[in-house]
Order: sequence, then C-alpha cells, then structure tokens
Amino acid sequence: MSRNKPTAKHPRRRIRQDRDEESRAPASRESVWIYGLHAVSAALENPARIIHRLIATTEGAEKLRRACPQSRPEKVERQAIDSALPPGAVHQGAALLADPLDQPALEDVIAGAGERAVIVVLDQVSDPHNIGAVLRSAAAFGALAVVQTERGTPGATGIVAKSASGALEVVPLVAVTNLARTLDTLQRAGFWMIGLDGEAEQTLAGITPPDRTALVLGAEGKGLRRLTREHCDLLVRLPTRPPIASLNISNAAAVALYELIRE
Repeated sequence: MSRNKPTAKHPRRRIRQDRDEESRAPASRESVWIYGLHAVSAALENPARIIHRLIATTEGAEKLRRACPQSRPEKVERQAIDSALPPGAVHQGAALLADPLDQPALEDVIAGAGERAVIVVLDQVSDPHNIGAVLRSAAAFGALAVVQTERGTPGATGIVAKSASGALEVVPLVAVTNLARTLDTLQRAGFWMIGLDGEAEQTLAGITPPDRTALVLGAEGKGLRRLTREHCDLLVRLPTRPPIASLNISNAAAVALYELIRE
C-alpha cells in the first residue's frame, strides 16, 4: 500500500500556488530565566545558548555538577532564586539567565526534512505548560519542529522551557506570522495536513499516514479554527472512550505522534 497519501477518504486537495510570503517572525532578544534541573542542564549542554548568569542553591549546585560536571554556578540562597523568577516557579534550586535561541525559518526546517518527517503545528495554543509538554513529546517521538503563531502565544518563556524538560534545546519552536500561509507552504513541500478533531469520523489509527505529515492541533477548549480546518487535508480523532470525550492537548499530541511514527 502506498504511503504517499492517507488511504482514508478526504476532499480533493487544494494546494495554493500563490507566492509564499511566510517568513520567520522576529524573536524577542530579551534574556529569559530558565529554571528547573532538567531545563537548566539541557541549556548548559547546548553550545548555541548564550548564558549570562547561572545561580543555584548548594543542593542545586551539587545536582547540576552531577548532570553537567563543567557547571560552575553562583551559589545563592533559595530566596534569591525565588525573587528572580515568576511567583510559584518550581526551580529545584537552579536557574540561569540566557538569550533566547535563534530559531530557524520554516523554510530551513523544510529543507532539512527527509522523505519521512513529522512537523507539529499549533493553532493558537496559549498555555505555556502545554506548549512545553508538546515540545517534550515532539523530542521524544522525533518531530522536526513545533510551529506556532507569533501573536497570541507566549513564545519560548521560562515556563515553556521548564515544561519542555530540556526539549526546547533540541526541537525548534518556529514562530510564524500567518498560519494559513504556513499550511500552504507545508503543502507545497509535500506535507499532508492532518488535523485532530474530536468530532471527526475517522480515527488516526484508521488511516495510513503519508510520509510527510503536519500534525495540526487546536487551542485548548476551542479546537481548530474554521480556516485552519479548511486547510487540513484530513480531520481525524483519537479513539477515546466515555466518559472521557477528549484529551488535554499535550496528551493528545503524545498519543498522535506515537501513532504517526510507530510503523
């Protein structure tokens, strides 16, 4: 059976041929605090990170040294870390101040894609905890990148980095200005848009995924927007059972990514 396209029935695919005007949204260059042992350790191991300050409690410093022997944190009291971070931040005794990573343009991600590839596209997902968890699943299951819109999303904040547990250092978080044009760009590059929709007739397990797939996930509570749905080649659902009608977006992403790569 060919894997060039999904085997499920779907509307005739329309690929727009207008000139691509999508480009990477300019990232903020303001330094951010990254905190939590996994996130800090991963940032220290990333040569692309420009780090301005590394602070840790005595206990946190010992744990950091076990993970990163080259680390030389400035030892401070826990209250000093608390005051540098958002209220309630779970930092585990370690934090660093760093410049945001230079993220690639979408075209660069596409250029690096092989014959088989998965890219995750987020349609106005705004919860930084969920974005971080999606990044973690993307890293675990080999997705090339996570794409989100510049407006209405938090960007690569400390909360995203903490929730990603190191995945922000290895999976690009690509910001785009227009999601519809982004989906057109991916279609022209041979990606099929597979949107998760709890009311879809087909299940994800019931199709044979194409070799190049963009997994499109909607916002918490609202799901996919109308225009985004119209750009999808196929809408599918996860086979949840009553009384659970749907999953949190981060859980849904993990299940869907596993299903896409398990063959």
